[in-house]
Amino acid sequence: MCGIAGLIDRSRSSGCLDLEYRARAMSNAIAYRGPDGSGVWSDAECGVALAHRRLAIVDLTTTGAQPMVSADGRWVISYNGEVYNAAAIAASPELGGFRFRGTSDTEIILESVARRGLDRTLEDLNGMFAIALWDRATRTLHLIRDRLGIKPLFFRTTPGGVWFASELKALVAAGLDLEIDPASVASFLRFGYVPTPYSIFRNVTKLRPGEVVSIDAGGNVAHRLYWSLAEVASAAQENQFANSATEAEAELHDLLAEAVASQMISDVPLGAFLSGGIDSSTIVALMVAARRGPVRTFSIGFSDLGFDESKYARAVANHLKTEHHELTVTAADALNVVPQLAEMYDEPFADSSQIPTYLISKLTRAYVTVALSGDGGDELFAGYNRYALGYGVLGMVSRTPAGLRRAGAAMLNAIPANMVEGLARMVPAGLLPPQPADKLKKLAAVLALDREAIYMRLVSQNPDPAALTFGVQEHPIGMNCQGDTARDRFVEQMQLFDTASYLPDDILQKVDRASMAVSLEVRPPLLDHRVVAFARRLPRGMRIHGGETKWLLRRVLDRYVPRDLVSRPKMGFGIPLASWLRGPLRAWAEDLLDPSRLGGGLLDVVAVRKLWTEHVSGQRNWAYALWTILMYEAWRRRWAAA
Repeated sequence: MCGIAGLIDRSRSSGCLDLEYRARAMSNAIAYRGPDGSGVWSDAECGVALAHRRLAIVDLTTTGAQPMVSADGRWVISYNGEVYNAAAIAASPELGGFRFRGTSDTEIILESVARRGLDRTLEDLNGMFAIALWDRATRTLHLIRDRLGIKPLFFRTTPGGVWFASELKALVAAGLDLEIDPASVASFLRFGYVPTPYSIFRNVTKLRPGEVVSIDAGGNVAHRLYWSLAEVASAAQENQFANSATEAEAELHDLLAEAVASQMISDVPLGAFLSGGIDSSTIVALMVAARRGPVRTFSIGFSDLGFDESKYARAVANHLKTEHHELTVTAADALNVVPQLAEMYDEPFADSSQIPTYLISKLTRAYVTVALSGDGGDELFAGYNRYALGYGVLGMVSRTPAGLRRAGAAMLNAIPANMVEGLARMVPAGLLPPQPADKLKKLAAVLALDREAIYMRLVSQNPDPAALTFGVQEHPIGMNCQGDTARDRFVEQMQLFDTASYLPDDILQKVDRASMAVSLEVRPPLLDHRVVAFARRLPRGMRIHGGETKWLLRRVLDRYVPRDLVSRPKMGFGIPLASWLRGPLRAWAEDLLDPSRLGGGLLDVVAVRKLWTEHVSGQRNWAYALWTILMYEAWRRRWAAA
């Protein structure tokens, strides 16, 4: 893994030294992404400079250093990521006789572009990547992001030039005049992240997953998708898997086994995150089955936080005979991370599992440089509770008059949260989901909505951002399923939207920033694009069957791990936000919510303080809504305060 940055100065007033100085300043801002080396390439005549920070994973010698120039001198690349089928591309007929200088995937990508063209190369690449590719012949910059959006890439264009980088802090280091986009703030308050293609700053854009942005010498910007999740989903709908469940299980197993084995390629120590859940256990089981040597696994436990999953991970690790490493984390350890979040996440980000994700990354980096993860399993194989909930609620919505639904919602909302929690303690463990009071409030909220609003409510941290931002409207984000009334199709639409937005903008960026903060590369084999295409073809009964989520993926895991070791309610990877905000984080939160400084004029202080007062009094649980506000304010003070 690495960090990339660069610029084009169309004034051409800068010499090479100045261009290199500016590009190096950008890359130095993200030095932790690549502590093993740095480089800058520039062309003063064109006003272009590419910079690179290297985390050496494959080909640890100088022949893998970047930026790299192709053998014919035409192409220059600065690249962040890993391509797992590089050897197969190198063996293609057009490259069969080429004598490579080293063994890096960077060189193979570069020479493939030079000899086979950009389009054919992108079609073949299997991996995660953000690429800046300069064509010296046409004076065109190509910015490219991987199919699922695993690796980040931001850019800004003006009449005077172009700037791009793996993270926003590099654009800040470039000295750009960056202005907060109020619509992005409103979108962030809803989702806890700023959805692609927008960023928190006006006129700074995130590349979409599977996108190429080409910027020519005249400043013309062309966007195109070389891979489209929507097109994959549409094709899958026309070609649903029609064979038996046994055949589906066998095909999924073979696809996953190949993906896992290919992602174990590394010249540095490698391991895996292991929570003991379905997704990570499947990845680890297939790593062991690949027989590439001992498998190292890593988990953290929260003994004093009430949701310790480490015992489940330990049981799976013992069964699979991995070299298991485990760290018991205290509440104090987790709390100590909070002041670091605004530095780590240089765009506002409010998924509180960012804290344990950083802690597991830090533990893992002490032993290995690369870790495989189970990210993507929930989105692809219908693991989130909202899929089952959405399907059930839709059935009820379609049969129940609106008046009765609203009455039911009012009754559920009238039940105090502390009463729900008290009653929940009387129910046997395993029969209720975690945070039952919160789940009950979500159920009440969706009962009062029509079908098309259910999903947005289920994924909203704040259901009405306009109420907190003086009526600012969010960026338009829709599910594009109008007119589709089938319940099965609605569940598929939720999965599709999660894969297109929640996965790249929340889950994958959470992992990228937390892992890169400690110079750890994380690879998610479940997001091999071939696995994604296959998962989209599965009929609903192979994703959710008899109320059991991830039905087919569980059957792959059954080959390796007894069901009783992984069968438990979904716990997530969160922290006890509600109680922390009333307790050990209260002073920190009070400072950020100081009415004299709050929001920089974009937040309605009265509305925010009302949420805070109701929460600390115990009247309501506004933990998630407040966390988005607190993360925004912490970010604003670090990166945007005057």
